[in-house]
Amino acid sequence: MEGRCTCGEIRYRLTDKPLFTHCCHCTWCQRETGSAFVLNAMIERACLEVHHGAPEAVVTPSASGRGQIIHRCPRCKVALWSHYSGAGELIAFVRVGTLEEAAQVPPDIHIFTETKLSWVVIPEGVPVMKEFYRRSEHWPDWALERRDRALAHRM
Repeated sequence: MEGRCTCGEIRYRLTDKPLFTHCCHCTWCQRETGSAFVLNAMIERACLEVHHGAPEAVVTPSASGRGQIIHRCPRCKVALWSHYSGAGELIAFVRVGTLEEAAQVPPDIHIFTETKLSWVVIPEGVPVMKEFYRRSEHWPDWALERRDRALAHRM
């Protein structure tokens, strides 16, 4: 899968399919994106290749208090992916809207729906969580195994 920022300064590719995709409706994500939610496809950083340009890392606050690092285009400032403190830089949270074929990456789960805007309609058949969830209850086995392999490298 190919992705890019708006101006084309940064171009990247995913070399494998994403592990899992969150549609997060928390107020932090709403404020940060200026939208109703954020759609993040998680993938191992080793499976994300930048083939044009150099994104800038911007440290921003997060609801956890541990912050996040958002990688943005230095020219158009579009957010391309983030890293959160849990997995650090080993797992990237790719902004699905920056993928060339974003329609191919629908959400696997809707999270923090307790603060979902009332006019957002969630389709039937997709898990809905008021807050967060247990990965072991929702992720497919192949994704859990790939995540575990990626996180084994931080030891």
